Amino acid sequence: MYFINAITSISNQESFGNQGFSKSVLPLTGEENLQLPDFKAYIEPALIRRMSKILRMSVAAGEYCRRKNESQEIEAIIVGTGLGCLVDTLKFLERFIEIEGLLPPTSFIQSTHNTIAGQVSLSMKNNGYNTTYTQNTISFELALQDAMMCLNDGMESVLVGAADENIPFLNEVKDQFGLSHLNLTSGVTFLILSKQKNENTIAEIEALDINYQSDNALSSINTFIKNKGVNKEDLSHVFYSTPFQDSEKSSLIEGGNGATSISSVAGFYPTNSAFGLHLAADKLNESKSGKMLVCNNLSASHLGLILLKSV
Repeated sequence: MYFINAITSISNQESFGNQGFSKSVLPLTGEENLQLPDFKAYIEPALIRRMSKILRMSVAAGEYCRRKNESQEIEAIIVGTGLGCLVDTLKFLERFIEIEGLLPPTSFIQSTHNTIAGQVSLSMKNNGYNTTYTQNTISFELALQDAMMCLNDGMESVLVGAADENIPFLNEVKDQFGLSHLNLTSGVTFLILSKQKNENTIAEIEALDINYQSDNALSSINTFIKNKGVNKEDLSHVFYSTPFQDSEKSSLIEGGNGATSISSVAGFYPTNSAFGLHLAADKLNESKSGKMLVCNNLSASHLGLILLKSV
């Protein structure tokens, strides 16, 4: 049993610290802005100006989860990110071109993928296990899998995060990859995972599966839920994430009592399945019954599946 004892997201929806936000989620039109919290409530003001936007969002989301679960000490911080700190990566590359000789190290230090987990750790003064997964579209699922293994090895509470940001350059090149129909955006989700249930528990993760060679997503989904003793009719909702337009992915959501495209409400970024998890957990917390499935098929060859149930 793996309980979600705190979870929050910074997205284009009113999802930060807003229990029940799933009731008012609307499809994106392409004109939305990220709904940012008051960073000063979660980060020391002197530190805010030295952090990039993705770091501010990650630290604030992680701190929110820590405060919601103060009864348990965080023993590990694990983050999944597909593309890392793109704004700082771009700054570093620009300076590499512009400056002759030795480069100032700041932009390089802040551009590495593990900067996010490291900054969250520094802000919390946490010296525990700290690692980052950056396996493109299944980075979050791998971070979640590692957190489960940490709990199986005796840890009581693990902070798991997912963070990716959009920059104008991505919009310039997406047409070359046949992704012109996608609404690229940024997003951050953090959660506390524990073996122990408490008064703040939102939902339970019943199972996780990562398939690296999924030639037939529908077959893999059917096998996964069948092995867990679940019928499609038992799923009260399915949240799916694919790079395809709605008319091309109907086979992924066959069955169940409802389905929502994660990209349609959160935008497209490599770890948006983490927002799907938050959305599913919030719906389960509101209904107090049922099971839901989060399907991540952003990559045609990779499939991440998370089965949740109410508590």
